[in-house]
Amino acid sequence: VQLQASGGGLVQPGGSLRLSCVTDGSIFGVNVMSWYRQAPGKERELVAEFIPSSGRTNYGDSVKGRFTISRDNARTTLYLQMTNLQPGDTAVYYCNFQTGGYADLIQYWGQGTQVTVSS
Repeated sequence: VQLQASGGGLVQPGGSLRLSCVTDGSIFGVNVMSWYRQAPGKERELVAEFIPSSGRTNYGDSVKGRFTISRDNARTTLYLQMTNLQPGDTAVYYCNFQTGGYADLIQYWGQGTQVTVSS
């Protein structure tokens, strides 16, 4: 398994969770590290992305100010800290590592972790 996501669960509105995505070290040349989510009946959407070369981060409009993407110093784990969770955040969350460019793009996906926000 190249990417292993974990940390999902059931949380009340206003609560917090931290998702983790651990890599087994077999993916080289990663240029984008991301979290996506997919809610039932909806398309998969980008939640947040981290650019390793610059440290730059980008967020989807619906999560700005509430979610934070980060990577550990050992460069083996990608995190998504989620605060003030709302029912609209309920989805399966996937981590994604991207290598290559336009002609040789490869995307690696974790298996997904369920986040349910409900009272």
